[in-house]
Order: sequence, then C-alpha cells, then structure tokens
Amino acid sequence: MFTLPQEESRALAPCPGPASTQDLDSNYGDGLERERSRKPDRKLPELCDSTTMLSSDSSYLSSRGRVIKWFWDSAEEGYRTYHMDEYDEDKNPSGIINLGTSENKLCFDLLSRRLSQSDMLRVEPSLLQYPDWRGHLFLREEVARFLSFYCKSPTPLKPENVVVLNGCASLFSALATVLCEVGEAFLIPAPYYGAITQHVYLYGNVRLVCVYLDSEVTGLDTRPFQLTVEKLEMALQRANSEGVKVKGLILINPHNPLGDIYSPGELRDYLEFAKRHKLHVMVDEVYMLSVFEKSVAYRSVLSLEGLPDPQRTHVMWATSKDFGMSGLRFGTLYTENRDVATAVASLCRYHGLSGLVQYQMAQLLRDHDWINQVYLPENHARLKAAHSYVAGELRALGIPFLSRGAGFFIWVDLRKFLPEATFKEEMLLWRRFLDNKVLLSCGKTFECKEPGWFRLVFSDKAHRLCLGMRRVWQVLEGTSQVAEEPPSCQTEEPRSRHRHGKREEQHVKERTCPRNKQE
Repeated sequence: MFTLPQEESRALAPCPGPASTQDLDSNYGDGLERERSRKPDRKLPELCDSTTMLSSDSSYLSSRGRVIKWFWDSAEEGYRTYHMDEYDEDKNPSGIINLGTSENKLCFDLLSRRLSQSDMLRVEPSLLQYPDWRGHLFLREEVARFLSFYCKSPTPLKPENVVVLNGCASLFSALATVLCEVGEAFLIPAPYYGAITQHVYLYGNVRLVCVYLDSEVTGLDTRPFQLTVEKLEMALQRANSEGVKVKGLILINPHNPLGDIYSPGELRDYLEFAKRHKLHVMVDEVYMLSVFEKSVAYRSVLSLEGLPDPQRTHVMWATSKDFGMSGLRFGTLYTENRDVATAVASLCRYHGLSGLVQYQMAQLLRDHDWINQVYLPENHARLKAAHSYVAGELRALGIPFLSRGAGFFIWVDLRKFLPEATFKEEMLLWRRFLDNKVLLSCGKTFECKEPGWFRLVFSDKAHRLCLGMRRVWQVLEGTSQVAEEPPSCQTEEPRSRHRHGKREEQHVKERTCPRNKQE
C-alpha cells in the first residue's frame, strides 16, 4: 500500500522490490533497529536490507538521519552509474544516454537568449534582503496573472493566495507537513511519479495509499490505467479497514508517467469524492503547458466553475518542466485556504528563492508575447517531432505504448520481453539497458502493479535520442553492442523559426533518424 521513493533526479535507480514506508517506524526512535525482528510481510526492499541501512557510518546519525540516508542510498545505483559514464558526443561517445529523467532538453537556445536579455538583470537593495516568505509581492502578482491566463480561471486569481518556493518537491513536503499528522496518509493513483513518496515522508512522516490502476480495457468508454471514483472509494475503504487515516488525495494532471489527461468531468468527480470524505486535494499541474498535441484538450482544475471544496483544493505548478528549468528551482502554490498558505509560507524560510531569481521569474512570466509567439509554439513543435520519432521507432518494433500528447515521456509496454511476469525480470531488463549504455525508468519505480512497463523520455536532442533508441533496439533484438553513433542519424538541430507555415513539418524532417537495421 505504501511505497518507497524513487526521486526524479535519482530516478535512474534499479527497480526496488515491493516495500512500504509502513516498514519504517512512524515514531523514528529505534525503529530501524527493530527491522531485524519484523515479520516477513513488513520486510525492507530486497535491494536495501537492514545491513545496508545500518552501514558503518550510521552511528554518526540519529535514527531519523539513518532513515533519510537510507532513502538516498536506495535510489543511487543507477544515478551514480550514469554520472560516472555520462554520454558526451566528443569526449565519451560510448557513455550512457539518459532517457530516464523527465527533463526538457530541447529549448536551451530559446531560454538562454531570453534569460540573457538586459531586462533580466536587476540588483537593488530589496532583492538582496530578506523577503516576505511567501515571495516578493511583485512576483506573486505576476504568478496570479500568469495562472489566471494560462489556467483560464473564470475569475482573476488573487496574489494573496499565492506562495512561492523552490520547486514542487518542497511544495509536496510542506503541504504534507501542514495538512497531516505523523503517520497519516494521502491517496494517490498508481502508477505515479515515485519521488512523491520521499517528498511527503522525509519531513512530515506522511504515507501514501496507492489506488492501483491496471492496463486492462473493460469497455468502449474505458482506457488503460483509468482512474475512477469507484477505485478511489475502494482504496479509501481498504485504508480505513487497516486503521490508516487518509487526509487527502494527490492528482497529477497531465499525468506522470502515463501522460494521461483528466477531463473536466473526471476532475469534478474526483473533487466531489474528496468533498464527501472531507479530503484535501493536491493537484500537481507541472506539465500543463507541455501538451503538444493540438487535438488534446487540457483543462486546469483552476478553470472549473465553482470548485466543490475550494478550502481543501491546493494547486501547484513550477517552471521545471514547462520551461525546461529543472535546475532553477521555482514552484508555486495556489490555495484559497489562508491558513494553509500561511503555514506553507512559514516553511519557505527553508525553501525560498533568492530575490534575484524572483525578479527573473517575474520578468519571464509577464512576457506573454515571447511565451505565446516564440517559446510555446517552438517548444510544442520540438516535443511533437521528438515524440513522433520515438513513437515511430516503437511501432516499427511492434511495441505497444501509451501516450496522450502531453509531457516528455511515453509509457512503454515491454511485458513480452520478460521471460516471466515478475519485477525481478523487469529489473534484469532494466540492467540490460544500462549495460548497453541507455538508461530508462522501470515500472516499479512508479509503483506500477504490472511488471514490464517502462517510462521512456523523448525530450532530448536529436543525436542523443536517435542513439539512445538504437541502443534500446539492440537490447530488445538481443544484439546488445554499445552503439556510438548511428550513421543515418542527422544531428543537425532545428533552426528556430517562429512564424507559422511549414516550420513544424520541416522540424519533423530534421529530427527523423531512422534505425539502421544492418548494424
């Protein structure tokens, strides 16, 4: 029911076996020492036993510190391996290609030009002094205007309902801490972005109750991994029967790793369910501007007329994904609950942004001309081109996949490549990819209950994407041999053309890199 974390920036780790944050004593104390005597159904993950937990330097840490270190260590192998052997076109062409971390690496040219313009640099006393912990007022005003416009809110959003801090990871942690008592839980549809487990647990000691979804399609109006109110009700009842107090529901829209998008009707159904049970709803909309298929209709929860329970609805967004700035660390919370906003703001003294970064973010968010006419059209075109290439490669290999035209990833069904439908076999396949110098994220990382699903990130430059896909193909065809450069892969990066017309078609042609099956 409760899962151990796989942090996104460390999401390149091997897939852990079934485990539970319930395995870690809710009072910390000497809970780690007691792991040795726990019964079999309370076991630690198979890749991180109690000996690993109580490593030689653990005596320097508190029991809480050992728990924190254990979370870090449990997600480190793949990350360390990648950074010790990172691909470089000139210096290390046989290094590891990273198709596992969800980052947009397609638009650095656009961002670097915009962030280098003169209006981005300003130094004045107020920017170098302690700010309002909620964020400078000028930034919260811009965030409110930005979200009002891009979320299509029926009425203007208010700056006093905005809190700014350094990313959505901090937001999850802060919200969990101020909304829940120790040991309480959030419902979350699974598979889900696994790092949330760590975000809510390390500070707040809050657990996750998985609402398990499966790939089976049961009717004409259903889709794989579809969330329903019935499944939410069943998960809540199960938690209650086990004595677990559930305080809220986490929704990710667009979804990571499924790429799924909830319809307005579905969103309202989930919110009504939460209202009936007096549950908070945390809505992560960090991919809301990364819907690159024009035929896909996305609606923010902030666009709904009359939220069922606005005092328990909390929306988060960040620039990490939509603006390809995962290293800048900017995130924002919008909530009409002033007590929640104030409590989260109090924690911002530990998770705040520098005044200079706040100024840059305000300048960026107010520049709707650049966002609408330059950045979003080009970003969407590049995402669509990269997606089209990877989807074409998967189809050529006869590999099923799910993708809804949002986000940076495709949810790939590799079950037929597992000799047995077990997570052990999934991990072995993950290792074969790594041995052939391409890094993917396996389904167990996202608490998928069906072994054999992988998340493949496509938002990378053409030459790395083509080379990575060739290495994936080699593993699945059983001809693993590290490829350094596919001869047919055109590495020319697309020119940034911001006028309408043939830009998108040309861009697809420039990025198409067919597999060379002779090699």
